[in-house]
Amino acid sequence: MTTAAREALTGMLIHPWDAALDTAEWQTWLASTDRFGVLAVNNIDSAQAPVLVPTHFTVAADELFIHLARPNPVWQHLEAATEVRVAVIGDYAYIPTYWRAKAGGPDEDGVPTSYYASVQFICRPTIVDDPQGKADILQAQLDDFQPEGRHAEVAVGEDPYGRMLPGIRGVRLAVQRVEAKFKYDDANPVEHRERVIGHLEERGRGLDAGVAVQQRRRLSEIGDWRARRGQS
Repeated sequence: MTTAAREALTGMLIHPWDAALDTAEWQTWLASTDRFGVLAVNNIDSAQAPVLVPTHFTVAADELFIHLARPNPVWQHLEAATEVRVAVIGDYAYIPTYWRAKAGGPDEDGVPTSYYASVQFICRPTIVDDPQGKADILQAQLDDFQPEGRHAEVAVGEDPYGRMLPGIRGVRLAVQRVEAKFKYDDANPVEHRERVIGHLEERGRGLDAGVAVQQRRRLSEIGDWRARRGQS
């Protein structure tokens, strides 16, 4: 595949130093989240903004499972779509200017940035209206998000969930490709990244602790990016 072709398939800017080290990295990170993201669907009116739906999703091999209320306005757009995107973002933080000043330079000359992890799935959607198919999706999602059980059986024609099935539609999303990004300044010197980790742990607001964990993990696995690049 040519560089131009690869770029055409990519919707998220991913520098080499921000890329997932391997499939296991993003899978492990995603498994540690609540699998809550945004389903993005092209609007059937190209002059209008895309339709974005916040939703939990379940990963099942090469598919994602979701279910949405029947009155959701996304359906007409989803029925027309051949490709959609599900985006998850986590472990994010704003990194201020004075944390990123060059060595020896004034703090105010630093350039701010955002740190974050993101996994995005590009998928082919199939809408599920068959009652048993919807029950299977609901069961899979309950097994995923509520493994302790403590819920009634999901069965067609059986209360309480059976009578609720007409009010929802299911979606099976066949994953075509995955874009994963871990943006934690990995191209910068080790000393810089260690210093920012310290700042994050000291500030301790929002998701700073999770960001520090991700940056520390990437630092341990990558080390000096420039040296690593020279060895490849």
